[in-house]
Amino acid sequence: MSTPLRQLFIAGATGATGRTVMRQALARDVPVVAHVRPQSADTERVRDWPRKAVLELSDTPALVEAMRGCTTVLQLIGTMRKRFAAGDTYESSDIGTTRQLVAAAKQAGVDHLVLLSSMGAGRPVGAYLKAKVEAERLVRESGLAYTVLRPPAFEGEYHRPIPGLRTITRLPLLRGLRPILLDELASVLLRVSERRAPLNTVLEGHSLWAEVDAAGH
Repeated sequence: MSTPLRQLFIAGATGATGRTVMRQALARDVPVVAHVRPQSADTERVRDWPRKAVLELSDTPALVEAMRGCTTVLQLIGTMRKRFAAGDTYESSDIGTTRQLVAAAKQAGVDHLVLLSSMGAGRPVGAYLKAKVEAERLVRESGLAYTVLRPPAFEGEYHRPIPGLRTITRLPLLRGLRPILLDELASVLLRVSERRAPLNTVLEGHSLWAEVDAAGH
């Protein structure tokens, strides 16, 4: 029996991780709809994307309509403290957008949610990780199948791991904590979305790196 073709809805497509996912998806002809906020719609980096959902996530009817026909929603939206001056908060960017996406996905008939969380969310300390935990709870309690990724420090574009981290994580017991390249992370996000597996689980540490290896990195 052939596997039905998956179609992905990428929330956070204009961020560093989202752009990497989009680049890989388009190179492999993976069907994707990229969510783009109206103020970013005319930027050079997104102009050539073939399918875009240009809308605010708060516009629920438009969001539901944009998701129709999609099978998996990838929630890649998050913020950092340096963006707080522009009005971002963990509540609005990490938790609020997850709440909006979950509600719309259920109405649109999506059958899989993929959430980009963070290493440390299992034992959260501080507002950032506590926001990730709340986003995970919204996905976990949505009633939809889900896959949560908790990657370690990113490496690529403007992401730079702390000096010496790669050296320290060469130790066998710490290898699961080594920095992950954005290309590696994107390949896993696409892999779990296209396969719709593993379901109802959290990928972190060695289980995440096993998916990186399986994806060919």
